[in-house]
Amino acid sequence: MLTYSFLGPDPVESQIRDVMDRLAAGETPADIEKAQVDVKEEPGRRGQGGAIQPGSAENEDAARYLAGEMTCLANTPGGGAIILGIADQGQRIGTELDPGWLRHRIWELTEHKLTIDVSVAQLDGTRILVLSTHEAIEPIPYQAKIRWRVDDNCVEVDPTTWHTGKLQRSGVDWSAQPSGHALADANPVALELARRYLRAAGDPAADDLAEASDTDLVHRLNLATGDGRLTNAGSLLFVATPAVGIDYIRREHPGGDSTGRLEGTGPLLEQVWAVDQASQAANRVVHVPKGLAIGQIRVIPARALREAIVNGVVHRDWLSPQPTTVEHIGDVLTVTSPGGFIGGIDPSNIITHPAVPRYRSLAEAMAALRLAEREGIGVDRMVGDMLAIGRPGPEISVVAGPYVRVSLVGGDPDTQVIDFLSDLVPPGTAGDLDALLLIEVLCQSGWVDLQTAAPVLQRTAGETTAAIQRLAGAHIGADPVIESVKGVPPDQPRAYRLSAAARRRLAHRVEHLTAAEGRKAIILAWASARGRVSSTEVADLVNLSQPWAGTVLTSMVEDGLLEQGRNHKAGRGFYYVPARSP
Repeated sequence: MLTYSFLGPDPVESQIRDVMDRLAAGETPADIEKAQVDVKEEPGRRGQGGAIQPGSAENEDAARYLAGEMTCLANTPGGGAIILGIADQGQRIGTELDPGWLRHRIWELTEHKLTIDVSVAQLDGTRILVLSTHEAIEPIPYQAKIRWRVDDNCVEVDPTTWHTGKLQRSGVDWSAQPSGHALADANPVALELARRYLRAAGDPAADDLAEASDTDLVHRLNLATGDGRLTNAGSLLFVATPAVGIDYIRREHPGGDSTGRLEGTGPLLEQVWAVDQASQAANRVVHVPKGLAIGQIRVIPARALREAIVNGVVHRDWLSPQPTTVEHIGDVLTVTSPGGFIGGIDPSNIITHPAVPRYRSLAEAMAALRLAEREGIGVDRMVGDMLAIGRPGPEISVVAGPYVRVSLVGGDPDTQVIDFLSDLVPPGTAGDLDALLLIEVLCQSGWVDLQTAAPVLQRTAGETTAAIQRLAGAHIGADPVIESVKGVPPDQPRAYRLSAAARRRLAHRVEHLTAAEGRKAIILAWASARGRVSSTEVADLVNLSQPWAGTVLTSMVEDGLLEQGRNHKAGRGFYYVPARSP
């Protein structure tokens, strides 16, 4: 069996137990499936009209389908499991498949390369099967294709990408390994560009490194071995990339002809420099009033733009022949780099997750050259710089391949946001990423509490509470930036909204919240998240008089969106609850 065992508590087993518990509690598979645990009904059991047919001990259609799914999970880091016998909406269909037959048949279908564990379980009196596998030591093809999971889908992956991921999970840093190039092969232009980046940093350590000889510079960057060979990272940076490293294309608008194209195979530092210069030149400048002076602001902050490009080459998979593509269309920059996330990083935690470089030596060299952050991957910098000019944060996703895609949606800066942030006290609030994220979600949703803020900030409950308290202590002039929502029962967690002063300063950002549909959306979101809503809470959330708030709530009851919390409205503490599904 080409898989290995996991010592200690098995993460997949923990996920299986959690999914089973939540299924037993009545949750549906779509709401609870984990990255490594899938819930499926037995294939081949539905007849015409979707009626469930009787099960049997052997089912060839099911075996062939499950062989494909289980090889996909085996090829996925950490392995995975399938809970078999539950339909998409949670119906207990069950399965009569014989565990021994299924295990042996999948072994046969995978050319004797995959042996899975199959165990019988009961869920609410229904017989189900749990199929599990550890991570494969070698990629296991099925029907001549190697597949692994990206999010909740099985996608095809090439052998090189699979083996690259395996090396990285084994702790081998490919970029630190010796290359076939000697120090003498280093391109003089690339060496000079390294010094230019160092001098531009403006700190003594960088200045000192910039004055070193070529040999000392490369050695101090840890890009050469003792016998004078460049490492793979040194070869990439100073000699050449094995194929096109960066493919940059500029268009003035979507669908337009390209007005600039750069495809390089020389030293990576030269490619980064060329793309940086071209993209910054195409990065529109807007003149905005800043007090009595006129300021010049790029539609994509220059630092964020560079971070996106540099991250796209530092953290990509360099064993893939595909380039890092940089599409600069109008005011939008999109960087797509081969190789998915590693080390547990994903879009939901990328701001705060500890740095897990794919190639540590390459990342450290770029940080020493002041082209990348030593502490992390620069995403927090991109988020903060975009929000600080009133633009949305970067859109980060994984697409089939896998590739990581980062989009910076630039545009005219929001001068009212810039002025608002510049007037915040204490002044450091404007540079507090947590504060910027909280203000953004308050403008979008109208309110925030610990439960809704934590995933936005990507922080723990304690860290999120501290961030909210910091913002609650900030002021705009003599007024607080945020205030507690009135009417929240003492036994419920505190929630916050923008203060009246902040609403006035950011009126254009929150006007959608005062429209009829916007009010309904806030009320429903509040009722859903907190289990109830009162007229006092609504009046404070959407800036209405309490009688008018009561009228709005009554109309939502008539529309079937809410229900009364009790039969009679008389007495204090009356509230509404979300309408139950028919």
